[in-house]
Amino acid sequence: MGNYITALSQLEKLQLLGIEVDLYTVSIAINCYCHLNRVDFGFSLLGGLFKRGCTPSVVTFSTLINGLIIEDRTAEAVKLFKKLVRSRDIEPNVVMYGTIINGLCKTGNTITAVRLLRIMEEGSCKLDTVVYNTIINSLCKDGMVDDAMRLLLEMKDRGILADVITYNSLIHGLCNFGKWKEAKRMLREMLNAGIYPNVHTFSMLVDAHSKEGKAKEAEEVLDVMIRRGVDPNVVTYNSLMDGYCLQGQMDEAMRVCNKMVERGVQPNIVSYNILINGYCKKMKMDKAMQLFREMPQMGLKPNVETFSTVLQGLFRVGRCAAAHRLFDEMQVAGIIPSTLTFGILLDGLCKNGKIAMALSFFHTMESNGLDIDVVNYTILIDALCKDKKMDHARDLFDKLSSKGLHPNVKTYTIMIRGFCAQGQLDEAKEFFVEMEQNGCFPDGGTYNVIVRGFLARQKYSEALVFHKQMVAKGFSADASTVYWIVNLRSTKEQDPALQELIKRFMP
Repeated sequence: MGNYITALSQLEKLQLLGIEVDLYTVSIAINCYCHLNRVDFGFSLLGGLFKRGCTPSVVTFSTLINGLIIEDRTAEAVKLFKKLVRSRDIEPNVVMYGTIINGLCKTGNTITAVRLLRIMEEGSCKLDTVVYNTIINSLCKDGMVDDAMRLLLEMKDRGILADVITYNSLIHGLCNFGKWKEAKRMLREMLNAGIYPNVHTFSMLVDAHSKEGKAKEAEEVLDVMIRRGVDPNVVTYNSLMDGYCLQGQMDEAMRVCNKMVERGVQPNIVSYNILINGYCKKMKMDKAMQLFREMPQMGLKPNVETFSTVLQGLFRVGRCAAAHRLFDEMQVAGIIPSTLTFGILLDGLCKNGKIAMALSFFHTMESNGLDIDVVNYTILIDALCKDKKMDHARDLFDKLSSKGLHPNVKTYTIMIRGFCAQGQLDEAKEFFVEMEQNGCFPDGGTYNVIVRGFLARQKYSEALVFHKQMVAKGFSADASTVYWIVNLRSTKEQDPALQELIKRFMP
């Protein structure tokens, strides 16, 4: 029942009454302490057993190993396991092997877990479905689906029956890699084996199709699910609604929501967040706000994600005053804005030309000691660069190091673009060199920006040098850079560097 403290109090009563407890009872007590994250007390009890001359069983040691794993002390668990194997005091059973394999998989040591599986094969310990499921699930999570599939075949060859957990892990892994045909084949194989898919099986397939923009196919899976007598839950419906929202089909998304309610499944906060986000992206803010105001009537409290989504939508349609009121409402409701929320607010104000207000808000954030990340700084730097206020942008950029933040490739690229736009090519080149020295390596976007910057000022030799570097790093010119070159081809400029650039683009 999970009442570990009560169980331990009963043990204390036994001891107070002078009743000597046996190994079995002590093992139960050790298990209680392990589940209470006090494996150290469990080891104390183990010490008591040794003092009494008792020999702990494989169950006792398996319990302690599991306790260490629960407390994220897998390395110690492995050390204890190895010690027990070397000493030959006990013979590890399938539970002990399964426990240590589970710990290895949880900590990302799947390959080591597979090696342990091979040791089990060579010994007298009989493998079971649970051990295979643990490793198959871990392999799928690590993206090693082919290896997981081979383990399934191995299971069959050994006469070990796969179950719904085995197939769910494989279907999930295949879906993550977009291998829909294999996932469907796995579903058919599952049915042929007499293993009945559960709601999780079907929900994974619905979610996978939805994320791929195949909402109709996802709904077909939902219909099959219902026909087979498996009731879809709110997660299944949410996945399907999300699929239609991603395709901008809001009427279809609302139809699925209504269908969900008709079948007695109540929409949750995730359902509303999906629909509100869909309407915001379609710029149908009246619909989004209607759903937002409806939430409390349904017993649901909007969370930080809900507020952030609506804020972004309001800024997108230019309703800055409404967005400001909503932000105030959010704080009154006791919802703590996330870093993403602050980013949306700053970005929205900047894109609507309210840079002074964004800066004021930013300084308020600073003075209140709020968590400001490099993304928030980059948003403001971008706005200042576009507003041709390079001195202000540079001041903000220089503040990053004092805040313990490191500019990323986007921050540097924005600054380089700003300097190029103002014809400050020396500063642009200086920043380009600086970013590499600081371990932030330019990407294709950075190279294209600086190439175009030098082309715009007829600095063809420098543009050619940067273009050669760009190609050597495996990057290619984007549409804007190609457009520049095409336009320059029609000029009568005879600069050799320009001619070579043109030839590199259009041999």
